[in-house]
Amino acid sequence: MKKLLQISLALAASFCASASANAQAQAPADAKANGSAQTSVQTKVAMCIGCHGIPGYQASFPEVHKVPMIAGQNAKYIISALNAYNKGERKHPTMRGIGQHLSEQDMADVAAYYEKQAGVPPVPETVTPPSAQVAELLSKGACASCHGANFSKPIDGAYPKLAGQHADYLYVALKSYQAEGKATYGRNNAIMAGQVKQFSHTELKALANYLASLPGELRTVPQSKFR
Repeated sequence: MKKLLQISLALAASFCASASANAQAQAPADAKANGSAQTSVQTKVAMCIGCHGIPGYQASFPEVHKVPMIAGQNAKYIISALNAYNKGERKHPTMRGIGQHLSEQDMADVAAYYEKQAGVPPVPETVTPPSAQVAELLSKGACASCHGANFSKPIDGAYPKLAGQHADYLYVALKSYQAEGKATYGRNNAIMAGQVKQFSHTELKALANYLASLPGELRTVPQSKFR
């Protein structure tokens, strides 16, 4: 397992380096025309597109799941997540490796870039209500108190939009708050851990499936070279 993880990380690092080099070599003319600032942002985002810029792309750690959609996500949340990976509060080897190479300005630039890519049209005010079982789980976890109306309007930008996110990613993410004592897997967040540890994996999957079924602003924006 350790050998497999080392190989996976090496391949990820190689892919990110290649994506960064190619993005610089193939920078669109309009980006160059906008000056070095715009080019710099494109260079920073290059390390993200190898996973987050391919529709349906799947990660294999800690289990197979689609990588999260981050286009349209709150910038403040993206910065918070990157800082958590950087500090080891989120234990994901590949993402921590990326986070540790980003300055505060890098994180702000990447986050702003993705926040501007929110999907349209706007999320409707009324969505399909959950089943009685899921409604009870949502109430028990007090999920809307942070993630807001229809789970697409968090009360603070530091909280993520959940509506429409990939169900398998949400399930893995929720389970990660239950993990303890793992060197390379788990998330340290007292509030989320306290909420999530109330639920079984079956209940977490039911929550994830409902949240994924909702209309949301999150999406994957393909980069030109991957189309």
